[in-house]
Amino acid sequence: MTKQHELMVTAGSLQECSAYIDAGASELLIGDAIYGLRMPGSLTEAEIREAVRMGQARNAKVIVSMTNVMTNDMLRLLPDYILFLKDAGVYAVEYSDPSVLAAVKTYAPSIRLHWNAEMMSTNYATANYWGRKGAVRVAAAKELSMDEILDLKRNLEIEAQIQVHGMTNIYHSKRKLVQSYMMHQGRPVHGGSLDKERGLFLVEADRAQEKFPIFEDTHGTHIMSSDDICILEDLHLLLQAGIDCLKIEGFMKPLGYNAAVVQAYRTAIDAYVMNPAGYQFREEWLDRIRELQDPQRELTFGFFYKEQVY
Repeated sequence: MTKQHELMVTAGSLQECSAYIDAGASELLIGDAIYGLRMPGSLTEAEIREAVRMGQARNAKVIVSMTNVMTNDMLRLLPDYILFLKDAGVYAVEYSDPSVLAAVKTYAPSIRLHWNAEMMSTNYATANYWGRKGAVRVAAAKELSMDEILDLKRNLEIEAQIQVHGMTNIYHSKRKLVQSYMMHQGRPVHGGSLDKERGLFLVEADRAQEKFPIFEDTHGTHIMSSDDICILEDLHLLLQAGIDCLKIEGFMKPLGYNAAVVQAYRTAIDAYVMNPAGYQFREEWLDRIRELQDPQRELTFGFFYKEQVY
């Protein structure tokens, strides 16, 4: 039986959900801004229901992000929200806090659990621990090298999910640091908005050419990478290793760009599955992405071939 490699993409609207399924996505990661961190858009309960119906009709699975830091107040909301997700037919929930795992196991044990602790998801022992608690997939840290990813997969008892394209978060604080700094300078934020639509960047004095997007929302301050991961050229290494899910991060990207990225990765995955022994990367798969790529954001291998110090 041919190995199934899921192609996941984050989506922020029903329009994006439809476009990405058309482009070849087999999994959609969506969410409500209350529960999910750094989602490209917040979907209402009615929209989540419609996304599930769309996915079921077109052979795509819907996963809901619940990776936010859970406060005591939020714990009281979990039972009703989990019951809603069950009723809506959601395939899986992506979580970081054990309180979400416990709530899903109590109120909706049929929903799959995917553990995503951001940069803390670094080793197979911890991932397997959560597997024995009920998780069926781990979203590996973006800071892992290719060798570390392959070693992780060899020793996993659960599925592995790897981000293969898009920007990454490099800093998060629950505090609104930029707003506090501006107010300290006597520059109050007009309208109270420093969200991702404002277009703020962090620039270092000695690397002025690199812009790190920075924004604030109800969850605090977020600083994003100045480049975009793109592992399309070496995707076959992940496919050979049997990586279960390949994730495209669509955050802060236009629909047309993300659709082109999904299509390129879908083409590569299908070519590999059809003939693993004869598979060869084709430069034209990457050409369309390069045409649409923001010229101020370089396509890189991220940490796949770079040593990361924690």
